[in-house]
Order: sequence, then structure tokens, then C-alpha cells
Amino acid sequence: MSTEIELNSSSNVADVQQALEALEDPRIRAVNEKHGDDYGVNLGKLRALAKALKSNHELASGLWQTGQTACQLVAILICKPRTFTIDGLEQWVRESRTPKVQVWFLNYVVKKSKHLEELRRRLVQDPDSVVASAGWELTAHQVVKAPENLDLVQLLDVVEAQMLKAPERLQWAMNNTLAQIGIENEELRPRALSIGESLQVLADYPTPPGCTSPFAPIWINEMVKRRSA
Repeated sequence: MSTEIELNSSSNVADVQQALEALEDPRIRAVNEKHGDDYGVNLGKLRALAKALKSNHELASGLWQTGQTACQLVAILICKPRTFTIDGLEQWVRESRTPKVQVWFLNYVVKKSKHLEELRRRLVQDPDSVVASAGWELTAHQVVKAPENLDLVQLLDVVEAQMLKAPERLQWAMNNTLAQIGIENEELRPRALSIGESLQVLADYPTPPGCTSPFAPIWINEMVKRRSA
């Protein structure tokens, strides 16, 4: 069995790779691979490893360039969000090919950036469905945080026309946008519910007890109910 390796602010890319390799667990990898993620490191331990490294954008860039998912997750945790230019953000989004890397990069870096809205506009109609899914996740975020930047009616038009046949990750992000519009906008809620019922996207998604279904009509109604309770 591998022994865990201690890291510090002077560690380099090879040190981090070795430490991550020591933390690799085949059981964790097997579970993650079912969701499209190719890493086998417990995220709590990965976060502790990143904390030991401290903020280091140069090291983050080196780890990112390995293309290894676990290294890229560490890179996201130790990078400096304000250091990114709009083009740098776009490059990393385009290189975020696994679901966990994309989600972390959007949540921990892009959503903290002054370039968020400009980047969203660049990505949302990209011909690469994985890249476009990032744009739609940012759109869902803006529905809540900055709806004045959006044409919500037009967004519903696009969702209605394209979501049913969209690739899985893009479909999920568009569904997220649909649900957020329905939750946040009372005037557009009936149409959002109607679109969800008509398309039936994620209607049969297996949902554990105590969790809310991602099926937009159920999701919308449950969140509205909680807010009015």
C-alpha cells in the first residue's frame, strides 16, 4: 500500500503527482468513472493536499497542463481567480473535459471573475457541446444573480427548441437554466413548467429518497413551495 506524502508550499508538479498517486483508491475511481470522472482520490484528502500547497498560480498552471483530472482539481483549488484574463478563463473551460473539473472551475473560479458575463456569452452557443454546457451553467447562475443581463423569454425559446435532442451534459445544463427561470420568475413560471412537462427531460431520473428530482416541473414546484413555507 502507498504511503501518503506530505506537501508544502515548495512542492512541485512531480511532488503533487506522487502524492495524488499515493491517495489513489480503485473503489473511488470505479464510482467516479460511472459519472465520467477519471480520478480515484477522496476529495477531502485532495482538499487537504491543496491546503498544504497554499495559493500558487504558477504551480496551478503546471498541474493544469498535465491534463490529469486529479491534478486539475488541485490546480483549481490553488490558483488565483483574479489572475485570469478572459482568454485564459476560456482556455481552461475548453480544457475542462470531465464533469467534476468543469463544475469546480466554473464554481470556484469563473463565478468569482469580473469576466463571467462576457465569458458566458462566448461559450453558450459554442459548437462543442461540452463547452456550450459550461455556457449554459453560467446562464443558470445569471438567471439567479444577474437576470438583467439575459433575455429570459428567448432562453425559454431556445430550451424548448433544442433541449430534447441536446447531448447529455448540455441537456443537463439547459434543464438547470429552465428550472432556475421557473423558480425565480413568477411571470414565466407557467411556461417553464409547460416546457418541462412537454419535453419530459429527466422525468425518469432516479432520485434518492429525500432529494429533489432534477425533472424541471418537480424541481420548480418544490423550490417555490419551500420559499413560500
